[in-house]
Amino acid sequence: MRTTLTIDDDLAATLRESARRTGKPFRQLLNETLRAGLQAQQTPAKAKRYRIRPRSLGGVVPGVDLDKALRLADALEDEAIARELEARR
Repeated sequence: MRTTLTIDDDLAATLRESARRTGKPFRQLLNETLRAGLQAQQTPAKAKRYRIRPRSLGGVVPGVDLDKALRLADALEDEAIARELEARR
């Protein structure tokens, strides 16, 4: 099929240089590049599987309630955000 295609100058220069290096006609190289790009879009990349290895964080100190510590950390963070927002006014 014959069509008019407008591409950026830097892309055209890269394709011409690649065509010169490989000895392939510009048209053939353009078609191969478009096919490869379209095929890459249609084929989702397969995610690598990974494994998390559990590690001991040591013993919890008796009498320390971690839920309370997390609530305290959340409250401190909320206060810091509120101060920052107030300072922007």
